[in-house]
Amino acid sequence: MTTIINDTTAAVPYKPRPPRRWWRALRGWLSTLVLVLIWYVFSATGYLNARVLPGPDRILMKALELMLDGTLPQALWVSLTRVFWGALLGIAVGLSAGLIAGFSRLGEDMLDKPMQMIRTIPFTALVPLFILWFGIDETPKILLVALGVMVPLYVNTFGGIRNVDIKLVEVARVAQMGRFAIAFQVLLPAALPTLLLGLRFALALGWIAIIVGETVGANSGIGFLLTSARQFVRTDIMMVCVCLYALLGLFTDYLVRLLEKWLLCWRVAYAG
Repeated sequence: MTTIINDTTAAVPYKPRPPRRWWRALRGWLSTLVLVLIWYVFSATGYLNARVLPGPDRILMKALELMLDGTLPQALWVSLTRVFWGALLGIAVGLSAGLIAGFSRLGEDMLDKPMQMIRTIPFTALVPLFILWFGIDETPKILLVALGVMVPLYVNTFGGIRNVDIKLVEVARVAQMGRFAIAFQVLLPAALPTLLLGLRFALALGWIAIIVGETVGANSGIGFLLTSARQFVRTDIMMVCVCLYALLGLFTDYLVRLLEKWLLCWRVAYAG
């Protein structure tokens, strides 16, 4: 008599368990923490001259001191205001110009050459001209940020639209979609990843622009604080400003990443 054993247990494919969220968040900071630890060890053991490069503990103490006496919050507020209005203006102009040039051959002929020429002009060459044309108030600093944000956003918006697969446009035409429907329902959503990548570069360049703008012809802001510290060889204050710029750039990049997750929630992309 033959006994038949019916095994109804289904084979479950092995799936590696994803790392916990707290570990993912901590892992992103591990390399930075290691570098800061090495920096601290070299400073504490005397291998680094405190006047040349203070340790992270001294920089943190100086930052707290500047926070308590109101110097750092006031400078931070001024710089944030300038970057906000400059970025807003740069995003509006750069995005509009990129959409016009990307959707239209006539728009490309009218806008692309001036934008490419502006892209090669360094900020240091524009600062004295902006001061001469617009004075030493807020206008040249805001315009400098706007220029820094505008150009990379234009380039990525234009490139993103022109790199959309032509088959998507052909399918839209077969479905008898109008020109504006194709532009805003097909081309723009397909170009969003490149556009948002350009926004990340643009905002980072906006912070570089405000550094240049505030170190010449300014009497307030983080750049002015950096320039004043350089004149008196206060390396600790200069490093506070440099670290603050780095953290602000990281924060704006994080905001764009959140916007990217929200706008591109429909996309399934390779995550490593």
